[in-house]
Amino acid sequence: MTLVQLFDVATLFVLPFWALMILLPNWGVTRRVMESYVPFVALAALYLYLFVSSITPETQALFTPRLANITQLFADERAVAAGWTHFVVVDLFVGRWIYWEGQRMGIWTAHSLVLCLFAGPFGLLSHTLTRWISQRFFSRSDSEAAAVANQVTSSSGTLSA
Repeated sequence: MTLVQLFDVATLFVLPFWALMILLPNWGVTRRVMESYVPFVALAALYLYLFVSSITPETQALFTPRLANITQLFADERAVAAGWTHFVVVDLFVGRWIYWEGQRMGIWTAHSLVLCLFAGPFGLLSHTLTRWISQRFFSRSDSEAAAVANQVTSSSGTLSA
């Protein structure tokens, strides 16, 4: 596959997972799919390949964390493809955590997941604020929270994120 095709694969590969979490969060299939680490392993393998293939004698010296070096490194398409894949896998992982936190706590996450899809840190911030507001103003009794947790556990087989 060409570099452009690998880039496209990484970009398109995550979309079904985002769609499930955003559009069908309580569907049993969504819960089963989001329990799996397989998507992350596949993307991590692609990232490893792209990262290793972006290292050349010319770029090796650029891996020091200085803005000028990183700017020069990202002038290379291989490094950009590796960086993009890194963003995609980490954003999906954070989105998955937001999804499971919402399931566990019984709070709405669609807005935070959409933000996370397009700008990961904004989605994380949104979820943090939503969680705080939900706990502060709409807190459930201990029995209600336990019922939500039991429902998620019984329908998906796990509660771990």
